[in-house]
Amino acid sequence: MTFFDVVMVLGCLALLMFGMKTMSEGLQKFAGGTLRKALGAMTTNRFAGVATGAAVTAAIQSSTATTLMTVSFVNAGLLTLIQAISVIMGANIGTTFTAWIMAVFGFSVDLSKVSWILFACSIPFFFSKSGTRKSFGEFLFGFAFMFLGLMTLRTHAQDMNLQDNIAVVNFFRVTGDWGFLSILLYVVIGGLLTLCVQSSAAIMAITMILCSTGVLPIYQGIALVMGENIGTTLTSNIAAMSANTSARRAALAHLTFNTFGVIWVLCVFKPFVRLICSLWGVDADATDMTPDMNLKLTYILATFHTAFNVMNTGILIGFIKRIEKFVCRMIPNRDDEEDFRLKYIPQGLMSTSEMSLYEARKETAHFGERAVRMYGFIDDLLKLKEGEEFIRLFTRTEKYENISDNMEVEIAGYLTKVSEGRLSPEGKLNVQCIMREASELESICDSVYNLARTLNRKQKHNEDFTQEQYEHIGHMMELVRKDLNLMIEFLTRSSKDLDISVIVNQEHEINNYRSMLRDQNIRDINDRKYAYQTGVYYMDLINELEKIGDYVVNVVEARMGGQKIVTD
Repeated sequence: MTFFDVVMVLGCLALLMFGMKTMSEGLQKFAGGTLRKALGAMTTNRFAGVATGAAVTAAIQSSTATTLMTVSFVNAGLLTLIQAISVIMGANIGTTFTAWIMAVFGFSVDLSKVSWILFACSIPFFFSKSGTRKSFGEFLFGFAFMFLGLMTLRTHAQDMNLQDNIAVVNFFRVTGDWGFLSILLYVVIGGLLTLCVQSSAAIMAITMILCSTGVLPIYQGIALVMGENIGTTLTSNIAAMSANTSARRAALAHLTFNTFGVIWVLCVFKPFVRLICSLWGVDADATDMTPDMNLKLTYILATFHTAFNVMNTGILIGFIKRIEKFVCRMIPNRDDEEDFRLKYIPQGLMSTSEMSLYEARKETAHFGERAVRMYGFIDDLLKLKEGEEFIRLFTRTEKYENISDNMEVEIAGYLTKVSEGRLSPEGKLNVQCIMREASELESICDSVYNLARTLNRKQKHNEDFTQEQYEHIGHMMELVRKDLNLMIEFLTRSSKDLDISVIVNQEHEINNYRSMLRDQNIRDINDRKYAYQTGVYYMDLINELEKIGDYVVNVVEARMGGQKIVTD
């Protein structure tokens, strides 16, 4: 085996992985909304969750994408952790469909000509103005690349004559003579290879090629497949280490599920493997195998992969609640997690940019709720007269303002990374709108902090408002509070279900009341009802409150997709 042979194998693997990734992303953009609705709606019970996870994963050819979508729904509160675990179980079943595609089309049928036909068919879709058609073209393009990668990988492996390579044959023979330790070794190798390549499908393809050429005995090959099932969960667990509690729990549930499956199969390993082989008329302990029998080993690997995941799901589906309790006990809630971290956006991006926008939407809604909570501090600051308690609450308001600055920066940074991916035209518009939402929400927090600073200056100069001024400020704050609550409704519910005229009317009322108070303030100062400086502090509060109303309109405009709201 030369250095060129190794490079060729790596190149074929890269072609296969690129094809699967492109195919998965294209299908998710083509039918992403439908898939998200399916995950959200078809999980009424654990069996429906398993069926949904299997169907979605079989369609998009990526259990990782299904798992990440599921985690985002747990974060958003659309799925419980119990429902998410059932979907992840189904995703494990759905991912076995990939192994069957490889076994049937990669080794038994010559699809090299079909690949070129698919390439040709995909080209017209790329020139379409419709984003949906372009996404379908990406799907066909990736499908063709996947078949091409499989065919070139198989052809090159045959040209290399691995069965005549003494070094390779001796390695598998020596490491296969250690009894049960050999099985454990290949489970570890399969897990590490999958972790390094970050594609269980790629390692499955290599395993099938080694078995079909007669180089790798079936026992070691199935042990590699078992390791791949653990390795595919390690990637998500490493990515989830810096994510929120829900993401870490879902990732740990996936690891727990697959590890349990590997453990019970190891207990009955050889009888189980012999049973699977007998289904295809192959003796697992045979030393001399014909080329036809070697080819059947690819079907045996696919059959084992399916049987492993189906049986493991059948065993554990009745223990989902216990799995939930276990992962919750292993990863408890952190009281300080929400103070300085984003709630819904993880540290790593989702598998496709389109899916990441969903988390960003939820994060801006959370940002809005934090702004409303911060606004509530102003009521208490208005009532407080004692210096120490006032300073404590003012400091807390300042802390919230700093957090809001960080939230805007982190959301913008996340969306910038999302926009670097392949987005549909609608997705690009959503990125711009969400960025504007975050910017306007940060401006609301700035205005709330300005209100607190004005009250702080009033306290330091021993100024106080008249009873009438307090009443006017209270009424203005109530109008703005209603405005903010309407904004939260727009951020947390579908904009199609809301009446935008309510926001328009509320903004008119705020503007009219501000104008009335401004005129009255001039008359009251002229009538010497209070000092000029008191009037300045008073109108600073009123004007800042009116600004918050303007920012609310801007947030709603962004949420409506940039639709201009006429308020004057």
